[in-house]
Amino acid sequence: MGKYTYQKLSALIIIGFLSFLIVKNPLSDAYVEKLRSDAMTVSSVKDALLIEIEEKSAQYEVPPQDAKIDRVWKKMPGYNGLKVDIDASYDKMKEDGVFDEKKLIFKQVSPKVHLEDLPPAPIYRGHPDKPMIALTINVAWGNEYLSSILATLKKHNVQATFFLEGRWAKENPDLVKMIDEGGHEIGNHSYSHPDMKTISNDRTKKELADTNEIIRATIGKAPALFAPPSGSYHDKTVEIANDMDMKTIMWTVDTIDWRDPPVSTLLNRVLKQLHNGAIILAHPTRSTDAALEKLLTEINEKGYKIGTVSNLLDEKRLNYRTSESGS
Repeated sequence: MGKYTYQKLSALIIIGFLSFLIVKNPLSDAYVEKLRSDAMTVSSVKDALLIEIEEKSAQYEVPPQDAKIDRVWKKMPGYNGLKVDIDASYDKMKEDGVFDEKKLIFKQVSPKVHLEDLPPAPIYRGHPDKPMIALTINVAWGNEYLSSILATLKKHNVQATFFLEGRWAKENPDLVKMIDEGGHEIGNHSYSHPDMKTISNDRTKKELADTNEIIRATIGKAPALFAPPSGSYHDKTVEIANDMDMKTIMWTVDTIDWRDPPVSTLLNRVLKQLHNGAIILAHPTRSTDAALEKLLTEINEKGYKIGTVSNLLDEKRLNYRTSESGS
């Protein structure tokens, strides 16, 4: 055996012996065992937390509510339910390793029946559990107040639904575009403001079709909502609007601003009638223009969100914790 081979073999023997000592060292054994024990403890804490979240999740679930035809309020939208997002909630709590109700994360559950599944019927309000109010403004006149009303809505970051008379829209395309560019929703308010309850079916179709055509030509999209002038309609009116892919919208709170009431009268009338899902009817009048700033502030302070009719009819819940909300 050569000298080099002997040295190599000796080195391997020494390395092997030292490795054996390290592995069999009682201190090494204790260290490895501690790491294993700690890992098992952490794992068991996490598993226990996950199990606790899973077991408690059912008590926080809120079932979805289907859209329906109500005896009083006619067609009513559904409202999403809530269920605990177990994985997201676990991620939120795992650092502390204990269950914390305030850190639960939720996801929405859609109802089985939607507005689109129901037969044609007018809509007077949103869902009574949704803390939201829609502001509608019917426009066939009142140009002198529109710019100021739009400015106030912009100041409060509120989008409303403007129902436009077709004849007015044809004569005022710049104002129509201004409303649309402000992020507001635009609906159909007939062409010439007739009593929809008394006109023929053919006239009804023409009133709605002509208005849709003008609005589409002006802003590039047709309305999805129709508000009958003076709230007058019959069943066939609603059916025709439905056939033209429009929901018929009424209201639950009337400003009666066309009578030019004092600001205090208008505010008192509206504020005392506020409720979840309310639809407020207004027009571009002196009274509404003067009262709008205070009205929006008061509605907000009462805890309601203000939006368009389509926002109101959406099944999405408000004010709940999601992984995206960061709350």
